[in-house]
Amino acid sequence: MNINPAAPTIHYRGRQLERYDAVIPRIGSAITFYGTAVLRQFELLGSFPLNESIAVTRARDKLHSLQLLARQGIDLPITGFAHSPDDTGDLIELVGGAPLVVKLVEGTQGIGVVLAETRQAAESVIDAFRGLNAHILVQEYIREAQGSDIRCLVVGGRVVAAIERQAKPGEFRSNLHRGGTARKVHITGKERATAIKAAATLGLDVAGVDILRAERGPLVMEVNASPGLEGVETTTGLDIAEMMIEYIEQCGKPGFRLKSGGGAQRR
Repeated sequence: MNINPAAPTIHYRGRQLERYDAVIPRIGSAITFYGTAVLRQFELLGSFPLNESIAVTRARDKLHSLQLLARQGIDLPITGFAHSPDDTGDLIELVGGAPLVVKLVEGTQGIGVVLAETRQAAESVIDAFRGLNAHILVQEYIREAQGSDIRCLVVGGRVVAAIERQAKPGEFRSNLHRGGTARKVHITGKERATAIKAAATLGLDVAGVDILRAERGPLVMEVNASPGLEGVETTTGLDIAEMMIEYIEQCGKPGFRLKSGGGAQRR
């Protein structure tokens, strides 16, 4: 990438790329820093991004994204974060004690997510992650969800598909990559509104919003900036990719511009 205010360019395998009207970021979690840097360069060239770089960066930082969601009054599982080992006991109490869930801040697809069923197990898991200099979150375990969650696909400010994911027996993580199953589900108006508000809060035009059905109402577990499409499309029979393209075509028309911080808006 040539970061030049007069003539910025992007090169790929020794060849300068032409300017593209739009780009669809699909950035793996392991290359978030580099991927968002490339996306920023496309934005510098005037390409319309389906999810702006700053919004992707927000969503990839689990701690930051939860703080932003909480600031907007969006219901979440009780979440704790601490840096010092001296805070372990208080951290566990903050979320109501065991059982609880320990998550790597940088984890994805259920990797780095552990259910600690006892206080002793929770202390051991937290200490083990800290020994690796990993940043972790501790969350209350929503028992009534029974290993299931709702994945809402938001495109352009509306929920275009929703599935219920169920963990395989003996597992609490519902990710399809970890052997979970999926079925079409009817979501409530509150769940729909929660998913839309969560995506908008992070500035995402396309998002996978994971919701837990708790006794106190829908709780946002995570907002994914590069949601997998295969599981949702197979389960619902919908062409989500086509909807994403149609949204790009709509936002590429005269009268739309990129809004700083993510999302498209009409002039």
